Amino acid sequence: QVQLVESGGGLVQPGGSLRLSCTASGSIFSVNRMGWYRQAPGKEREFVSYVTHDGSTNYADSVKGRFTISRDNAKNTVYLQMNSLKPEDTAVYYCNLFTYGSRRNYWGQGTQVTVSS
Repeated sequence: QVQLVESGGGLVQPGGSLRLSCTASGSIFSVNRMGWYRQAPGKEREFVSYVTHDGSTNYADSVKGRFTISRDNAKNTVYLQMNSLKPEDTAVYYCNLFTYGSRRNYWGQGTQVTVSS
């Protein structure tokens, strides 16, 4: 049983910043990848970023240079620092955990990010 809980979403003006957090609990294998996806109304779920257990990161082109992902393995927590936010970043952001050993995906409930003036 794995549970992911996101926090940190909210309303911010263009150019502003937000920091999302996601904490995983339960039976979690250490070799994994944690990341973020987002989904805007009427659009498909979109990959944003991930970070592996050993620190390898990847970013979607749309957020590269503006977002930074990090994790605290001891706390099973992943963070997404979002800077220079744009209206097109508005979406529900979902935390994702993928375990390499069991090849399982786990998802959080999502947190709303709204970028508007």
